[in-house]
Amino acid sequence: MSDTQTKRATLHDVAALAGVSYQTVSRVINNHPNVAAKTRAKVVRAIRQLEYRPNQAAQVLATGRSYILQLLMFDIRYSDPFPAMLYWAKKMGYTLVISEVSPAASKNEIHSFLENLATRMVDGLIVYTPYPFLSHTEMDELCHGVPFVMVGAEPGVKAPSVVFDQRHGCRLAVQHLLDLGHRQIAEITGPLAHIDARLRHEMLTAILQARGLPPGPSIEGDFEVPSGYKAAKKLLESGEPFTALFVANDRMALGALCALHEQGLRVPEDISIVGFDDMGEAAYFTPPLTTVRQDLNALAQQSVEYLVSIIKNPDTPVQQRILYPELIVRKSTAPIARSQGR
Repeated sequence: MSDTQTKRATLHDVAALAGVSYQTVSRVINNHPNVAAKTRAKVVRAIRQLEYRPNQAAQVLATGRSYILQLLMFDIRYSDPFPAMLYWAKKMGYTLVISEVSPAASKNEIHSFLENLATRMVDGLIVYTPYPFLSHTEMDELCHGVPFVMVGAEPGVKAPSVVFDQRHGCRLAVQHLLDLGHRQIAEITGPLAHIDARLRHEMLTAILQARGLPPGPSIEGDFEVPSGYKAAKKLLESGEPFTALFVANDRMALGALCALHEQGLRVPEDISIVGFDDMGEAAYFTPPLTTVRQDLNALAQQSVEYLVSIIKNPDTPVQQRILYPELIVRKSTAPIARSQGR
């Protein structure tokens, strides 16, 4: 193999093969609009023929952009929106790089990661934190001007953020049970350090209090199937009466269904169950699960689009974009008249 075959192609090689200036090649690579279609096609053919790969560092220096977005996550278990984020980033011309910082990490480690953002040649950051680790002020200081959007933030935070209205979702689920005549509603919460889990629990408690109803028995889970199973068993063993069960996510609802079936209890004839999230398998539970749907594709799209808009226009207004869940009624809930209660 000759030196010319093994040597990495340069911008000038592409220009020579296409019969254009190297400035024209640069415009094509950077998607500049002022290039004739015929010329652009010649350059693209030359790029493919030579297997040219732009030098990223040079591209950043030339354009001020790397077209790389960083996604910082704090718990791999909550990765459901990430495939959609990868899709929307690519659709908008960006590469999405994913990094995880453990929930057990010290604040110094988190600070160190954010303070080094500028050296990673990223254009912007999506922070997906289900835990209240960082305030908006801390994010501003640590990112040193790198645009960011928070996902899963506290409601009302004065920061670029995209969230689901957890209170609205919980209200839909609990109102559904109340409309069916249920007044004794037990609960399996998520980990209450988790923002969404805490908001769902607080909303359930507030609705029952507003109706003059006592809170039902409540057990804290960890959002995983085994904890839903164990929590449901504890609720049954407690002897406290309930005719309906609000479960903070569908995974735990699956575990709860298993525990109830083991005890010979029928859903929904004996106990109605509502989950949260509408995971893909929820429609195939036995019985199919009534749940609250959160549109993860919309969350991903809004997060990426908002971040890109800030990158392109730093004067983009700071706002919290709110997405509203919807109730999906299936066969795991029924009127109290059909329920024998406990």
